[in-house]
Amino acid sequence: MSGGTPAPRIPLLDRDQVTPEVANVYDALLKTRGVVPNMFRTLAHTPALALATAGYLKALLSDGALPGSYKELIAARLSVLLSSEYAVKAHALSARQKGATEAQIAAARGDFETGPFTDAEKLGFRAAERLHRSAAEITDDFFATLKQHFTDAQIIELIATASAFELFPRFVDALRIPITPRVGTGL
Repeated sequence: MSGGTPAPRIPLLDRDQVTPEVANVYDALLKTRGVVPNMFRTLAHTPALALATAGYLKALLSDGALPGSYKELIAARLSVLLSSEYAVKAHALSARQKGATEAQIAAARGDFETGPFTDAEKLGFRAAERLHRSAAEITDDFFATLKQHFTDAQIIELIATASAFELFPRFVDALRIPITPRVGTGL
């Protein structure tokens, strides 16, 4: 431990320590994000899980029925609710890379209700927060409201994103995975 930061519980693997298939994931992450997130450097200990996670997150967070930038903001919001500094920073960076504005990122991390979002986008954040508290809070009445603003495919992506980011911040924090340094800063 240095500077009061706990050491990671599982060592981070470098590219030369992973299987060729996982090395391909590292290369793809370097190309698209400029860095291999430390979560993947940890997942690499279990190649099948690293590959499956990479495929799932690519499909989930790419532009689809909902813009990738909005899904990254949902992920950032859930990460705030879970107090995961690693995940908040990672998804703020990804949202920025996908075109989210600084004002949107700040609002997703704070008070999205007063942020630069449409009524539908604010409703999506509310859905994510309800899911965070309990799936039972997605009541029939609330779901009917979602259906007025979102297509079925959009609802699936919204709920899948919110659900996934109940898992990943917990995984990162339980294993004490260090925050991935930002590209070009070493920080």
